[in-house]
Amino acid sequence: MSEPVDPSLTFVGYISGLVMAAAMYLGDQPDPMTGMTSVNLVSAGHAIDVLTMLQEKTRNNLTEDERRFLEGALYELRLKYVEASRKGPSRIVAP
Repeated sequence: MSEPVDPSLTFVGYISGLVMAAAMYLGDQPDPMTGMTSVNLVSAGHAIDVLTMLQEKTRNNLTEDERRFLEGALYELRLKYVEASRKGPSRIVAP
C-alpha cells in the first residue's frame, strides 16, 4: 500500500456504515435500494457480531471518542435486536 490513505476514511465513518446497515436489518431504516423496510435478524446479528469483533480487536487502540461511539452503538443495537427478536422472525414491516 504505497498510496496515501484517503483522509475522509475514518474509523468512526467505517463503523457508522456498519451501524447503519445493522439498523436497516433491524427495520429502523428502509433499504436505500428498494425503499422497503424489513427485519432480517440473521443479517442484523452478523453485523452486530462484526462490530463486536472489531471492538475486541481494536481494544486499547482507539481514541476515547471512538471507543465511546462503538460501545454506545453496540449497546443500542443489541437492545434493538432483542426487541426485534421478541416480535418474531425476519419479516417485511408494513409502512
